Amino acid sequence: MDPEKVHARRWWVLFALCLSLVVIGMDNTILNVALPTLVRDLHASSSELQWIVDSYTIVYASLLLTAGSLGDRRGRKGALTLGLVIFAGGSLWAAFSGSAAVLIAARATMGIGGCLIMPSTLSILTNVFTEPRERAKAIGLWAGFSGIGIAAGPAMGGWLLSHFWWGSVFLINVPIAAVAILLGHFTIPTSRDPSAPRPDLPGTGLSVLGLTVLLYGIIEAPSAGWANGGVLAGFLGGVVVLTVFVLWERASDHPMLDVRFFKNPRFSGASFAITLVFFAMFGMIFLLTQYLQFVLGFSPARAGLGLIPLAVAMMIFAPLSAPLTARVGNKISVAGGLGIALASLVLLTQATVHSGYLLVGIVLGVAGIGLATASAPATDSIMGSLPRAKAGVGSAVNDTTRQVGGAMGVAILGSVTAASYHGGIARSSALAGLARAQRSSAHDSLGGALGIARGAGVLGTKLAADARQAYVHAMSAAVWVGVGVALVGVLVALVFLPARARVEGELGDEQATDLGGAQAPDLATSAEPSARR
Repeated sequence: MDPEKVHARRWWVLFALCLSLVVIGMDNTILNVALPTLVRDLHASSSELQWIVDSYTIVYASLLLTAGSLGDRRGRKGALTLGLVIFAGGSLWAAFSGSAAVLIAARATMGIGGCLIMPSTLSILTNVFTEPRERAKAIGLWAGFSGIGIAAGPAMGGWLLSHFWWGSVFLINVPIAAVAILLGHFTIPTSRDPSAPRPDLPGTGLSVLGLTVLLYGIIEAPSAGWANGGVLAGFLGGVVVLTVFVLWERASDHPMLDVRFFKNPRFSGASFAITLVFFAMFGMIFLLTQYLQFVLGFSPARAGLGLIPLAVAMMIFAPLSAPLTARVGNKISVAGGLGIALASLVLLTQATVHSGYLLVGIVLGVAGIGLATASAPATDSIMGSLPRAKAGVGSAVNDTTRQVGGAMGVAILGSVTAASYHGGIARSSALAGLARAQRSSAHDSLGGALGIARGAGVLGTKLAADARQAYVHAMSAAVWVGVGVALVGVLVALVFLPARARVEGELGDEQATDLGGAQAPDLATSAEPSARR
C-alpha cells in the first residue's frame, strides 16, 4: 500500500483496530451476565462454570507471546484477520454448544483467536502512527475503545438474554468480527519484521508451558487453597519453566523475546506498572460484583450494568491522557493515575452493608479515571521504547502483563477476602442452630450462607445479616491489600519511568541495530515519510 494512502487512512485503520478490540472486551463482560442462565440451561456445575471462563483466559494469555512473535514474522494484518476468523468461528461454535464440555472447548478456541487479535491491534497501530504525539493520542483512543466493549457487554447481554436464548451472547460476536475483517481488508497495511528471524521453537514451547502452568496455579489458588499440591506445583513449575525460558532467550541468536528489552527502565517500569494497574482493576471488579449481588441484592444483569461507570470513565479519560502526558510526561501521568486509582480503593474501604450503590458508582468512576490516566501512557511507554520491527512481541508483553496482573488480583484479593470472611462468619451465633452440612456451606462463602438463610426463618435472617457484615469487613481487608499494591505501582512509576521520553523513545541506534533494526521502517510500504511531513 502506498505510504501516502496509509497516512491518509490511518484513522480508518485505527477504527478497524478498535472494532477488533471491542469484540474481545464485550465478549468477556457479556459472559458474566450469562453464567446463571448456563447453570439452568446447560446444567453446568460450579467447576464447569469456572472453566468456561478460565479456558479462554489460560489459552489466551499463554499464547500471547507466541502470537505476537508470529505477527512480527509472518505479517500483522494476516495475524489479525486470522484471529478474527478463529474468534468468530469459536463464537459460532459456542453459541450452538449442547453441553458445558463443548462450550469449554469453544471458549478455548476463542482464546486462540483473541491472542492473535490483541497484540496485532497494538503493533499495527504503532507502525501506522509513527509520530510520537499522534501515536500517544491513538493509543489513548485504543484504550478508550476497550472501555466501550466492557460497558456494552453487560447491557447487550441483559437485552439478548431477555429476548433470545443464551447462545445469542456469543453469536453477537460474529457480525462485529465480520465488519472488522472487511474494514481491515481495505484499510490496514501489511507490516512485519524486515529481519524475519527463523522461528524460536524452544522459546515458544517454554513460554506457552510456563505461562499455562503459572496461570493454572494462580486461577486455582482461591478455590483449592494456596497450600494445595496442584497449586504449589503450578507456581513452582511455572517459575522454573519461565526462568529456563529467560535463560534460553538470553543465549539464543534468534530469540522470540529479546530479554534485553527489560534493561530499558521505560519498558520494564511501564510493564510492571501495567501489571499492578490490572491487579487492582480485576481484583476490585471481582469483589464489587459479589458486593452488588449478595450485599445490595442486585441481579447478575443489574450488577453488570452497575460496573458501567468504570467503563464510561475509561472511555472518556483514556483519550484525554495523551494531551495530559504531553504536558506533564509519562512519569507523572502513570504515577498520578495510579494515585487516583489508589484513592478510589481507599474510598471503597468505607463501604458498609447499608451504604448503597452511590458509593460504588463514585468508586468505579474515580477508578476508571485513574486507570485510564495510567494505562494509556504506560502502554505508550512500552510500545514507544521498542523497535517498530518488534512491535508484535512488545504488544504481547503488554497484554501478557495485563492478564497475569488481573489473574493475580482476583486470586490474591479473592483469597484474602475468603480468609477474612471465614473468620468473621465463624463468630456468628446463628451457626449454632444449623445442621453440620449447613454450617459448612454458610462458612464456605457468602453465597452459600444466603442460600441456607432463605429457608431458615428467623435464624436465617440473623445468618444473612451476619454473613453480609462478614463479607463487607473481609472486602475492606482485601481492598487495603490492593491499596498497598497500588502504592508500589506509584513508587515504581516515580523511580523507573523517565520524566519525558526521547522523540522516538527507541533503544538507541547501536543497540537497536543489535536487536534487529529498530530504526528501519517496518511497514512493507512505510507510512513514515508522509507521517513526518
